[in-house]
Amino acid sequence: MQRYLLSFVLIIALFAQTQGQKPAFRNGQLDVVLTPFRLPIPKSNSVTYIDLDKDGDPDVLRAILPNGIHIQWIDDDDDMKKGDFEGDMDSDCVMLDLNQDGSYSGEKDLMVDWSDEDKDGKADWQCIVDNAEKDYTGKWTSHYIWFWDADQDGEFGYIDWNHLGFEGWDHDGRANFFTDYNGKSMMLKVHITTRNIKDLRYNWENPFLYFDKDNDGLTEMAMRMVDEPNTIKDEKNPLLAWDFSHHISMVQMTFDMDNDNAPGNELDFDMSLKFKGAGFEYSDQVHRIKNIEGLPEADKYFNDPRWRHTTELIYPGHEAAYDLTFQRGEWQQCWFVFDEDDDCQRWERVEFYEPKDPFKIGAKNGGVDNNPQADPSGDRGEWDMDFSGKGQLYISPMDGRLHLYGAELGYWRIDQNATYFQGWQGWRGPNLQPEDFDKAEPEVFGTMKYEDTDGNGFMDKIRMDMDGDFIYESEISLIALGIDDKASIFNTAEWSYSDYQAIYQSMADKMWRNAKNGIKVAQQYGLNTNWYSHFLNPKSLREKYNNGYWLSLYLYRDLIQYAAIQHDKQLENIIQKAYFSFNWERCLK
Repeated sequence: MQRYLLSFVLIIALFAQTQGQKPAFRNGQLDVVLTPFRLPIPKSNSVTYIDLDKDGDPDVLRAILPNGIHIQWIDDDDDMKKGDFEGDMDSDCVMLDLNQDGSYSGEKDLMVDWSDEDKDGKADWQCIVDNAEKDYTGKWTSHYIWFWDADQDGEFGYIDWNHLGFEGWDHDGRANFFTDYNGKSMMLKVHITTRNIKDLRYNWENPFLYFDKDNDGLTEMAMRMVDEPNTIKDEKNPLLAWDFSHHISMVQMTFDMDNDNAPGNELDFDMSLKFKGAGFEYSDQVHRIKNIEGLPEADKYFNDPRWRHTTELIYPGHEAAYDLTFQRGEWQQCWFVFDEDDDCQRWERVEFYEPKDPFKIGAKNGGVDNNPQADPSGDRGEWDMDFSGKGQLYISPMDGRLHLYGAELGYWRIDQNATYFQGWQGWRGPNLQPEDFDKAEPEVFGTMKYEDTDGNGFMDKIRMDMDGDFIYESEISLIALGIDDKASIFNTAEWSYSDYQAIYQSMADKMWRNAKNGIKVAQQYGLNTNWYSHFLNPKSLREKYNNGYWLSLYLYRDLIQYAAIQHDKQLENIIQKAYFSFNWERCLK
């Protein structure tokens, strides 16, 4: 198996070019000059109207796009006039006959509907439906999506109007997505055609919530809740293939803990938690929809008109989702990941490492970065496989960092300078995006392994491979050093976003304060600390956290070498205890 998938893809691309073929990439942004933000204006002589309710004004507008695709607008709010060449985007529905079979809602066709719930002339909901092939009942080749514009910025899901399909991944810069992942918003999504789903009130990503805690139009927190659909059989309707479990069996939540997102850095999550297990039942989380239901006479145009008659959607909303996770959830595992190199600009979360081989690297290659969306290096993952810690956190004395209480094992795959950048997507392979052309995977990386050897919920042993040879050259046991591994436990069930912010602030301040004491210790023994001037002037909260950690580690290594040169075992023991108790002050004379 090729270890470095990007190199492999580019080699194939170059070979194709030598054969006179243009390399093909999935991303439609690679072959456009101007991003298509609107449905193309139809041919001027192609517009026709239908008056369904016989009230004298048109209810259906049909037209032909410049590329020959036939489209149809349904005027659900009865404000269409003759002379219009398109419907509106507050309460109308557009249908595209993409396979050109005369049906606007058949196989491979696309429909987009908007709903103005409060009658203010602006849509509050958008529903996107695109169909798989006629007889296909499986997953992943279609969409059934709802977007709620909670902050009324007018943004919903993005349709690539060149390729005529939903593209929730297109973006400007690193993380300014055209789909509404910024601010306060919500998405419900499944990759199954509606006619194959029993109850359209439920969904798979049900929901994907985005939180704007400081009302700056950017996202500080996100939650993804999953209801896995079950296969069913219906003798009367062989196309009916899926029904949702009505249980949330996985929750992923992520936080921008230092709230440093900004234009040009729209998404910058720092930490994620994942809960897996039996989960919780949520059928009482009902949300009414008043106005998506359109003109009854237009039902004849829809192969599956049920979604057009939606009066309620069932999902945990912004106000309830976090509390329901802890109050109702029956979980068997909790996973944790921290973006130590601060390079994740994905819209979803800091993607999780898996409890696999720390030294194998590559998507689906059996290492901690087995997940194709995970960073090849730079993140720290920990796993509580029996949920003994209940998703709680603590700051360990061994490094002053946030850790997952109850985790039995953890790995930090080091990418000190974010050399191997994790772009918004992280899918390593042929699904390339513009930023992925400079993406590679490291041959050499450091690794730290964390273990809870006494089973008390706190990490007490750390093994370090700091030269990247995949051999741990040092091993430190807090128990052997006589250091208490226990720390204050943070009950995340009672936290709000501001508590995550506050703990990061406290952690960064303490990290920097301890590092400054480390400088004093090093100078006390005559070591020149000016070598580390790069770290000495942190300009942000993130740099306090990051610079403080690395400065302290460098000083520790220097001091250990100094003690070895002096053949002073007592001093070496003092330094070990000071560093791994996160307390350089104990060395000051």
